[in-house]
Amino acid sequence: MIEKIKALMQEVERLKADNAEELEALRIRYLSKRGEINALMNDFRNVAADRKREVGQSLNELKEMAQQKISQLRERFEQTAENSDFYDMTRTAYPIPLGTRHPLSIVRKEICDIFARLGFTIAEGPEVEDDWHVFSSLNFAEDHPARDMQDTFFIGHAPDVLLRTHTSSVQTRVMEKTQPPVRIICPGRVYRNEAISARAHCFFHQIEGLYVDRDVSFADLKQVLLFFAKEMFGADTQIRLRPSYFPFTEPSAEMDITCHICGGQGCNICKHTGWVEILGCGMVDPNVLDLCGIDSRTYSGYALGMGIERITMLKYRINDIRLFFENDLRFLRQFEAVHY
Repeated sequence: MIEKIKALMQEVERLKADNAEELEALRIRYLSKRGEINALMNDFRNVAADRKREVGQSLNELKEMAQQKISQLRERFEQTAENSDFYDMTRTAYPIPLGTRHPLSIVRKEICDIFARLGFTIAEGPEVEDDWHVFSSLNFAEDHPARDMQDTFFIGHAPDVLLRTHTSSVQTRVMEKTQPPVRIICPGRVYRNEAISARAHCFFHQIEGLYVDRDVSFADLKQVLLFFAKEMFGADTQIRLRPSYFPFTEPSAEMDITCHICGGQGCNICKHTGWVEILGCGMVDPNVLDLCGIDSRTYSGYALGMGIERITMLKYRINDIRLFFENDLRFLRQFEAVHY
């Protein structure tokens, strides 16, 4: 028995393995339940009583020696793997799949660039606003429905703090601090207490424009709108202006464009009228100018506003506004080829 143990000790001392598979084979040969060391343990019961102490110690030494040898070989393989994890900084980078800009970001940039060519600059403001900048300074009556809880997300009362319902609040902030001429566009996210559906959402994005200077007329507004429509939807696009009402503009209008899907012939998108509404506009009400510290007897101006989602849906023929906010890669990957 002692001779067998010493022979196995010599074998264990000489153990070598070139890979993990060979190491696992050695572990199974010597340390598994059916291994050689365990077989000696089973034979230990047949050893004479006066030699059990000596043989038992030798068996324990053999088992410890085998475990240490296997552990040493395993550590050597792990160190070799770590050392081989070397990055050649001069090699070509691994291919990384590229994403794309969100369709709303693409259209927002396109709109901003169109107005930038007309001399407009971008102005931004806070999304959490006070009642003055969202309603009072824009000529909203005290009992206007937009001030109700069912239409607006209020955060606090006395004073009223709310999530802005339009980016017109940015216009009033700029007019309070800047004397004419003022020529700005105000892109941003707005919030309204509406039920989410295919055509409405509780938050969305707007771009509003403002131009205030001496002798600004409705004709100036019309030419800007026509230029924007042709640049955005194509040179053949025509516009029409319909009378409307907004508290902060007088006169007010809504602008339609010829349906670019049917070419004005009539389809389901335009409800067979040949026209599609895209924005609201008008001449800035003199009361708004006076409330913001601008002399309405000297200066006049126009304002316009549109929803980026609506423009995007028309441009790319998208029929559900919820697709913009679901982060569905099947939808977003359709815009990988869009470059602007």
